[in-house]
Amino acid sequence: MSLTRADIENIARLARLQLTEAEIPVYVDSLSRIFAFVSELDRAPTAGISPMAHPLPGLAQRLRADAVSETDHRDRYQQNAPKVEAGLYVVPKVIE
Repeated sequence: MSLTRADIENIARLARLQLTEAEIPVYVDSLSRIFAFVSELDRAPTAGISPMAHPLPGLAQRLRADAVSETDHRDRYQQNAPKVEAGLYVVPKVIE
């Protein structure tokens, strides 16, 4: 897939980026090369291959115990809040 100057300008606008005139051709080339590389992965033969949870067979992800490690400080933190109701912070309405 090859990107155009208009594509890069649209992506920059959506990402709220200000690109200079000199940067646009660099991004056109760089991003087009990245898309070309990713499209090569589509040609890899994957029929009959099942997804793996771990790249090494027989191994599993080591997980730590799901245990509480900190105490609840909510009441202490809410002492500084201007307004609290039922354990929740009350903030001004911003959407009309």
